[in-house]
Amino acid sequence: MELNSIKDAFDRVTKKQKVSSSKFQEVIDQMTQEIQLALSRIQPATPQPGQPDPNSILTELKSKLKQIAPLGQLEAPQKELNLGLTKYTKLLDKQFNPDISKSYRNVDFDFQTVNQIIANHLYRENMFDVGDCFVNESHVEPLVDKKSHFLEMYQILEAMKSQDVGPALNWATVNHDKLQQNGSDIALKLHRLQFIKILQNGHRDEALKYIRTHISRFANRHFPEVQKLMASILWVGKLESSPYTELLSPAHWDKLAQELAQQFCNLVGESIQSPLSVTIAAGVQGLPTLLKLMNVMSGKKQEWQLMKQLPVPIDLDQDFQFHSIFVCPVSREQASEENPPMLMSCGHVLCKQSITKLSKNNSTRPFKCPYCPTEVQVGQCRKLCF
Repeated sequence: MELNSIKDAFDRVTKKQKVSSSKFQEVIDQMTQEIQLALSRIQPATPQPGQPDPNSILTELKSKLKQIAPLGQLEAPQKELNLGLTKYTKLLDKQFNPDISKSYRNVDFDFQTVNQIIANHLYRENMFDVGDCFVNESHVEPLVDKKSHFLEMYQILEAMKSQDVGPALNWATVNHDKLQQNGSDIALKLHRLQFIKILQNGHRDEALKYIRTHISRFANRHFPEVQKLMASILWVGKLESSPYTELLSPAHWDKLAQELAQQFCNLVGESIQSPLSVTIAAGVQGLPTLLKLMNVMSGKKQEWQLMKQLPVPIDLDQDFQFHSIFVCPVSREQASEENPPMLMSCGHVLCKQSITKLSKNNSTRPFKCPYCPTEVQVGQCRKLCF
């Protein structure tokens, strides 16, 4: 979707609208001035001898208004504005197709599953009241475990917004072994935030006690970090002007909240992003290509709904690529366990079925690589694993 071209067209229309409006106001001001002048001459506060006849004043006014020619002055800018609006609406119609019903396949969804996905999305987006209402009205089986997990996560995150790491530390303590298996140092980062709060309050002895009680046990794996925190005690009361002022950055709270959410979702078997929101975002990005394909196929009187695969690739951003894939450059089919990618002796890669067709299902018969002059035998091809 060419959003830049739409914005440029909108800016042009806006500029023309401002020019037209300015011209309208200028012409109206000219006419108002002449009319007020004529009125002041017709109805003076004190009649003057030899005052012009009102009819002659009106005739003179009519002549001046004719010289101003308001319709002539306004015609050109109004015409430019109308032309710009016409082009802009056509561009919108071209870029934003109001009918997208033909751009997706007719699939018999399991509505119970779809409703569960929606309910899960509402809970993970911190909309628990809406989620409960949706579950009740759609008669979905309550997602008790998922709701309790996300409820706990958002309670921890809300506490961190108030710079309270207590609930987060309790969670990290309960899940210590799992976090350690994942190689996470989130417990140390939480203790560091609490330590800095104590240090900012000017409690040197309390800060030293906190390091000995909660942070010293991380020295084996994170000695430089523990050493830095120990040294920062020397700057109690003046940490802002110390070499360790970076420890006071509010960004640490935001980054740690994001990391905690990611680790929390990981431990409960959930993705950090809502599957529903990711799916919709990917669909929106691929929609223009599907709409264009729909128009082309309908013009050729073909029905792409019956095709096993799309005749054109749908390019998505890296954010939507979660694993390595290979698409055969000959058949344009995505590799699978039954049709794996095969490395030929020339260095090019094709899917197994394409190699079988090129060799005419003869393992000893050489065939020419479709991308170079080399002759290849099926026996020389090796399966690739990504």
